[in-house]
Parts: sequence; C-alpha cells; structure tokens
Amino acid sequence: MPQEILFAFVISLAIVVVAFWRGSLSTSGAIGALVVGTLIFGLGGWEWGILLGAFFVSSSLLSHFREEEKRITAEKFDKGHRRDVGQVFANGGLGSLIAVLSFIAPWAGWFPIFVGVMATVTADTWATELGTLAKRPPRLITTGQQVEVGSSGGVSPMGTAASATGGLVVGLLAGLLVPGLSTMVAAVIGTLGGLVGSAFDSLLGATIQQIYYCDNCQKDTERKVHKCGHNTKPLRGWSWLNNDLVNLLASAAGGVVALVIWQLLH
Repeated sequence: MPQEILFAFVISLAIVVVAFWRGSLSTSGAIGALVVGTLIFGLGGWEWGILLGAFFVSSSLLSHFREEEKRITAEKFDKGHRRDVGQVFANGGLGSLIAVLSFIAPWAGWFPIFVGVMATVTADTWATELGTLAKRPPRLITTGQQVEVGSSGGVSPMGTAASATGGLVVGLLAGLLVPGLSTMVAAVIGTLGGLVGSAFDSLLGATIQQIYYCDNCQKDTERKVHKCGHNTKPLRGWSWLNNDLVNLLASAAGGVVALVIWQLLH
C-alpha cells in the first residue's frame, strides 16, 4: 500500500503542477487537488484515478473554451476558473471520502456511488461551461421564468444536453475500465446520476443557495463583493449555503441515484 500511495502522490503532483502552471488551480487549490488525487488514486485504484482525471482535464479545458464570450456571465459566479481549495473539495472531497471508505470497508457498491459522484460534478461543470454559450436565455428550473445567462438555478436545452453528455462519458469510461461492471449499466448510472445530480444543483441554486444583489450594477450574483468592487447585500437563500456546498450536496445526490440504479440493474 505505501508504494501505491507514493505512486499516486507522484502522478497527482505531476498533474497538479501542470494545472497550476496553466492557471487552472490556485495555490490552495493545488494543495487540495494533490490530497484528493492521492487519496482517490492511491486508495481507490487507477480506475478511480482515471475518472477523476477525466473530470478535471475536461473541466479545465472547457473553462478556457470561448473564454472571452463567457467573461460577462462569469461576474455572477462566486469564483472563476482558477479553482481554489473550496472548489476542489466541493467537486472531489466526497469522492475522496468514498475512496477511503472503500479501502476501510470493501464493498462493491462504493464504485457505482463514486461513478455517480464523478458523473454529477462532470455533468454540472459541462452544463455551466457550455450552457452559458447558448443563444437563448435559460429558464428557472422551478418556475420556467426566463433569467439572465449564468443565473443560479437557470437551465437550458443546451446545458441539459451537455450535462447528459458529461455524465454519459464518465459512465462509459467506468464501464470500459472495470470488467465486472456492464458498460450499458455504467452508461445508465453515469447519465442519470449526472442528470439528477446536476438538476438538484440547479434546484438548490434556484431556492435556498445564498444569492446577493449589487445595487451599483443592479444585478444578482453569488459574490459578496461584486466584480465592480461594490459590496453586495443578501437577496435570498440561506447564508451558509454557498456554491461550493451546493456542488457537494449535488454530488451526494448523484451518488445516491447511481447506487439505486446499480442495485436495480446489477
């Protein structure tokens, strides 16, 4: 086991160094990513590590895709594409915990849960990065009301399609990597787990996530201090529920959905 942990640390370190150099991770994010990568790769195995890598690499590439066009909508988001430790643990923290549990108490169900978690964070990130490029404005998931691009809780056909594709890719990878897991079952787990988890993220964003309002720009945002430099005031939601916690809860929902589907189809 020490050799596996050391190997996982070296591989994770190499990926983190490149990501930090490319501006995808802040200093705190790099440290968090090193911890997450080492735990998942070292305790879960290379199959787990590849799924984590697929999420991280694809998300980093998409964050730079048509970046200038997404710059205006990014003012609504709490954080940018340079991920800090909060974002890293929001997307990979639960996966790390599952990897630790799978090592302490081996059980076949841990991997499907992990697939659902990775499918959700991938689906949600793809939906955000590609959905904000849609030409038609999104609609609030709760009421169907049109909202500005980038608004928490907004969904669009393009974003939903991207979400399903991201989950499907993770599911297919899992099915191809693990001999005992049917590729078709894995594809269903990834697609539905990712879709439901991403939809739950939008639901939380539309209802109880903390959202602020900038009087100077007359715009809502996830930021306590808007990009214009003015302090914002609470508009709605629970004060402790920021975007990172929403992502964490959504990934848990995707993991539960994946487990249920796996038990039904296995």
